[in-house]
Amino acid sequence: MNDARACLVMTTVPNKEQAEKIARAVLEARLAACVQIQEITSFYWWDGKINRDAEQLLYLKTTAKHYAALEAAIIANHVYDTPEILQLPIERGFEKYLNWMQRETS
Repeated sequence: MNDARACLVMTTVPNKEQAEKIARAVLEARLAACVQIQEITSFYWWDGKINRDAEQLLYLKTTAKHYAALEAAIIANHVYDTPEILQLPIERGFEKYLNWMQRETS
């Protein structure tokens, strides 16, 4: 894997305060160049039943080389026992934006 390759990491939290706490922590540590927060409704299986919850979805823009440290920072600041943390590759993008991401996480 090319560690300099851009990626998107996603996680969900129960409220805006938790979302902003994680956003600030990873930005201050330069583990992400940008974090976007969006209100969502999640439906999911947990403890044998279907649940429905209002959550905040965080999109964290970073590079593959920062994934392990970013995951650790999310876990350290997260309230869920089993948080969703997913890394998605970015195959293409506006070169100027991708270069900016590289600079901000260097």
